[in-house]
Amino acid sequence: MDVISIFKDLVSIPSPSLGEINVSNKILEYTYTNGINAYYDNYQNLIIRIPSNCNDKKPLLLSAHMDVVGNSSPVNIKISDDGKYFETDKTRTLGADDKAGVAVALGVAIYIAKHPEIKHGGLEIVLTRDEETSMTGINNVKFDELESENVLVLDSDKLGNFEIAGAGYTKIDIEVTTKLGGHSGNDIQDKKCYNAAKLIADLVSKLPNGVYKIENGFTITSCNLGSIVAGATDIGIERLLDKQEIEKPYSKTLVTLSADNVINTKAYAHYSLRSSVKKYEQDLLKKFQKKIDKFNSKYKEWAEAKMDVNIHMLPFEKSINQEMSKIAKCVGNKINIPVKVQSFHAGAETHIYANKTNKFNKKFSPVLVGVADIYSMHSPNEKVEIESIKKGFEFIKEIFLEYNK
Repeated sequence: MDVISIFKDLVSIPSPSLGEINVSNKILEYTYTNGINAYYDNYQNLIIRIPSNCNDKKPLLLSAHMDVVGNSSPVNIKISDDGKYFETDKTRTLGADDKAGVAVALGVAIYIAKHPEIKHGGLEIVLTRDEETSMTGINNVKFDELESENVLVLDSDKLGNFEIAGAGYTKIDIEVTTKLGGHSGNDIQDKKCYNAAKLIADLVSKLPNGVYKIENGFTITSCNLGSIVAGATDIGIERLLDKQEIEKPYSKTLVTLSADNVINTKAYAHYSLRSSVKKYEQDLLKKFQKKIDKFNSKYKEWAEAKMDVNIHMLPFEKSINQEMSKIAKCVGNKINIPVKVQSFHAGAETHIYANKTNKFNKKFSPVLVGVADIYSMHSPNEKVEIESIKKGFEFIKEIFLEYNK
């Protein structure tokens, strides 16, 4: 059975995050039919293994996720009017993210199983749950049972993308507290009654925001102001919850319900910081801290700013081992697929692999790979180019063969 048939079978089965059982059972049907060893781990991730038949070669791991953005409603697949794409009836997402990756990985496993004459060091496949929401699937994988060092995570949205580094995700929370509050009429003349809302606005205007570092045309490090909350918010929220009919937009309603006759003593700002290089992240955090220290020195005992830093996801830094990039470029030239070796400014399962070690206590060397051209992913307009899935299968199959030469 070819990779397109596998893809159509898998994508027709709804598999929202933590609702992947039907699609995982279908995958097991394929493995059992083709004599391939597969099993559920303790978290119902699927582990597929084809053992080595050549002792002097190394295993390779392919990884993809089984869940999609969307619910359990039917996936009505159709071919676009021009015949180039799979899409839906626009009532829900297609799920090519990441059923294309799953189909390609499964297709490669079946190909290897049907060609025992191919000498190789073994193929491992990890198909995870819940990537789209909380990444609980990948975080429950037993990494110390995996033998591979090189990992291809088949989850980029463009065929030939070969992404060797990805930004980590850090959350920054800033709180400004003032010593004196008061009534906006009676106490407004007291110069020591600093308004926390005004102070945090002044502080935020001086803090970094946007792109911090670019290398080779790609953003490496950035920070983004997500929100500022100030005003008598507890009172406002209580009043908002007490309302029988809540008007939209909710944030505007909350503002209008806040007590404007109070000189604010609390204010908050929330940032995200993304970086694929730890050093640049630390440099940027030092700039934040320097501005906060200057703020505290200026207002001394009358106002104080505090910063809390929470690492949400460690960065996926470029590995010294670039063996797979060389192989990918070689294969790309051979089968006419442009390979783009680059970094990306978001999170993926590569980040988890990059900070774990395998059975032999060797650090994984992951790459995020595109095996299909997917458009408008995560939306009802999602579509995938049919021919690109076929090429993606050839790409990964040939990488495996080249890896085992």
